[in-house]
Amino acid sequence: MSYTLKLRKEAEFDVAEGFDYYQGKRVGLGDDFLLCIDDALQKIQRNPFIYREIYRELRRISIHRFPYRILYFVQNNHVVVTAVFHARKAPSAWTNRT
Repeated sequence: MSYTLKLRKEAEFDVAEGFDYYQGKRVGLGDDFLLCIDDALQKIQRNPFIYREIYRELRRISIHRFPYRILYFVQNNHVVVTAVFHARKAPSAWTNRT
């Protein structure tokens, strides 16, 4: 089955915020962050059900090299990304996005 990937606006803002942070730390590091995000999104799109549910129908994948998680759910043939959060952020910050 083929899945369509959709990022909510909040998730897009999360990615942009992470990019700005890492780009400010070292030029080019923000680009590496985006590449790792893209890699994780491709994995989700290929097989979204291999990652475990963490809250209701919400699933999570960790980002390689960066302490971030992508939170998403599957609805019909769509994978909906609700958040891209730093691993140390309080869970209460993303539970209201489900």
